Amino acid sequence: MPDILVQSRRNAKATKRLLRKLLKKQGSAPRVMITDKLASYGAAKREIMPGVEHRQHRGLNNRAENSPKPTRRRERFKSAGQAQRFLSVHDQVANLFRRPANTDAADHRRSRAQAFQDWTEVTGAAAGF
Repeated sequence: MPDILVQSRRNAKATKRLLRKLLKKQGSAPRVMITDKLASYGAAKREIMPGVEHRQHRGLNNRAENSPKPTRRRERFKSAGQAQRFLSVHDQVANLFRRPANTDAADHRRSRAQAFQDWTEVTGAAAGF
């Protein structure tokens, strides 16, 4: 599951903040870090994770390549905090309903039914039903 941190800048300071957040959540340093070609990733990695291999190549990680692009055109946020709250929840919910690749219609229906069952359990438990 990708992590999202909304920041106004993509400089070394912002990247260090992102890497610290990811490392804290992960618990241990990864073996390899794959990013897009933004120079601030290299600068922050050298300071935060000096022993980790860093790969910067177009297409290795499509999610990193697409990270600066807008999430959806219709989303308009009044503040970075509002965007952070929405995107952190939206990503987790979207992962539940995302369709597995290369499945036939029957598998798709089964996975969709399971996703809706999980969603009902989670939201029913949260609502106290």
